[in-house]
Order: sequence, then structure tokens, then C-alpha cells
Amino acid sequence: MNILIYVGIFLAKMIEVSLSTVRNVLINRGEKIRGAIIGFFEVLIWIIVVSNVLDSLSEDPLQAVIYCLAFACGNYLGVIIENKLAIGTACIQAMVTEDMKDELSDALRGRGFGVTIIQGQGMEQTVDVLMIYLKRKCLEEAIGLIREYCPTALITVNDVRQLRNGFIRK
Repeated sequence: MNILIYVGIFLAKMIEVSLSTVRNVLINRGEKIRGAIIGFFEVLIWIIVVSNVLDSLSEDPLQAVIYCLAFACGNYLGVIIENKLAIGTACIQAMVTEDMKDELSDALRGRGFGVTIIQGQGMEQTVDVLMIYLKRKCLEEAIGLIREYCPTALITVNDVRQLRNGFIRK
């Protein structure tokens, strides 16, 4: 009987913390309604689980250990889920040498990515900064193209909270 209680505590707490991670990401990206809905279920699970663990703490302290372990695993799982959902928009900035910009920008545009090119001055030479705004789900594809065409490119990726106008591949 205790094993079922431990498994229930573990699964419920892991789900609750995973929901918390996703909720935080949604709220940070301006998704207030979705974040609030997830928050309702997150707190509902929390109330049920924590009240059961606290009620049984003196008779079965192992429940508290299971609860803590599930909290840690839930954080890990929440990050994996959030990365799979890849909610939101990102900006890639790729610093490339001048001789690579045309070939790389053509390849990116050929795959449907919008590219803005800005000329900059690196430590030793002139560089071109390719700015690509895209859905986070497309990050790996775009970074793969950049690495393929210019393996020495300096690549940075930033989350974008809001974006108005411009071109983003659907």
C-alpha cells in the first residue's frame, strides 16, 4: 500500500513542478491567460499533495523524501518539456566574415528565414552580423545552416519578448 502512496506523491509532485516551469515561461513571454490556467491546476495539485504529506509526516517521513525527490525531478522534466514546446520567438546573431555573408544569407533566405545584415568591426577584421528573428522551434535548423556554411561563426541566441512587423517564417 505504501508503495502506491509513494508513487502517487512522486508523480503528482513531478507533474506540479513541471507545470510550474511551463507556467513561468508562459507568463514571462506574455501568455497571461494560459499561465493563469496552468497555475490553477498547479496549485490544486500542490494543495492535495502537500496536505497529504504533512498529515502523514510523523508516521511516514519517507513521504517527505519522496516529495523532495519529485520536486528535483519535476524541475528537470519541466525544462525538457519547455524546450520541446519551444514557445516564443528568438533572435540569432551570427558574426561571420565578409566573404561568407552572401552564401550564408542566401541559404538562410532560401529556407524561408528573414535575414538582416549589419556591418561591424571585430577585433582584427570587418565582420558581418546576420540577425535572424525566428520561432524558437526553428532554432536548430537555422543554427545548423550557420554552422554548415560558416563553422567559425560566433553565434548568440536571445529570447525575444515582443516582436512587431518584420518577417518571420511561419
